Amino acid sequence: MRSLVEKAEVLIEALPYIRRFFGKTIVIKYGGHAMLEADLRASFADDVVLLKYVGLRPVIVHGGGPQIARQLDRIGKQATFVDGLRVTDDETMEVVEMVLGGTVNREIVGLIQGAGGRAAGLTGCDGSLLRVEKKIIEGRDIGRVGQVINVDPTALSAVSEGGFVPVIAPIGLDESGLTYNVNADEAAGAIAVALGAEKFLLLTDVEGVLDGQGERVSEMTRSSTQKLIEDGIILGGMIPKVECCLSALAGGVSKAHIVDGRVSHAILLEMFTDDAGVGTVFTP
Repeated sequence: MRSLVEKAEVLIEALPYIRRFFGKTIVIKYGGHAMLEADLRASFADDVVLLKYVGLRPVIVHGGGPQIARQLDRIGKQATFVDGLRVTDDETMEVVEMVLGGTVNREIVGLIQGAGGRAAGLTGCDGSLLRVEKKIIEGRDIGRVGQVINVDPTALSAVSEGGFVPVIAPIGLDESGLTYNVNADEAAGAIAVALGAEKFLLLTDVEGVLDGQGERVSEMTRSSTQKLIEDGIILGGMIPKVECCLSALAGGVSKAHIVDGRVSHAILLEMFTDDAGVGTVFTP
C-alpha cells in the first residue's frame, strides 16, 4: 500500500506545475546522448507525449551532428569546423538536408507516434519558418551556414493547434530561396522567442552549468552567468549554450534551462518536480 501512496504523491507533486503550464508552449532542443541511446530516446518520447496529453504544447527542434558526420564519412568527405560550426559547402549541404530533413526528422516523428502521440515533421523552410542570412565568422565565409534573422511561426502554430507535436529540422532559407544549415541551439532559441514560449529546454550531455568547485548551479541570472564567463569558469562549448538561453530570456521567454539529457525522463524531472531538477535554469 505504501508504494501505491508514493505513486499518488508523485502525481500530486506534479499537479501545480501541470496547472501552471497548461496551454503553454514549451520549446525543447533535442540532441546529444538523448538522441543516440535507445532507452533515452524512449524516455524522451514518453515525456513529450505526456506533456501533450496533460495540456502543454511541446515543440521539438532537433540536431543531428553525429548522424551527419557518419554520412560524410561514408562518402569520404572530411568535416571542418570553425568555432564549433560545420563548414558547409554545397555537397555537405546536400547531406545535411538528407540527414536532418529526412532520416533524423522522420525517426523522431516515429518515436513520438510510437509512444502514443501525434507528430508532424517540418524543416525551417516550410512556411518560411526560418529566414536566414549567411553567417560570417571573424571575416571568414564558412559556406552555407545560416544565422536566423526572422521566424514566421504561422505554419508551426497551425500544426500545434491541430493537435500535433511539431518536430523541426534546423534548415533555413535566405531571401533568394537558398537553403542553409542552422545551429540547432540557435534555431530553437529563436523559435522559442517567436512563439512566446513559457520555457526553453536545451538538452545537453552535461549536468548543467558548474561553478568554480565543479558543483552544478541549479539557478542563474544574467548577471551571475556573465560573471562566471568573465571569470573563465564557463568556457568553451558551454558559452554559446548559455548565451542562447540568455537571448531567449531577452526575447521574452519566461525561463530557459540547460538540462542533462543523459538522465532518463529528464524533461519531466525538470518540469514537474519540487527538487532542483537535472540541470540549470536561467531566469531574467
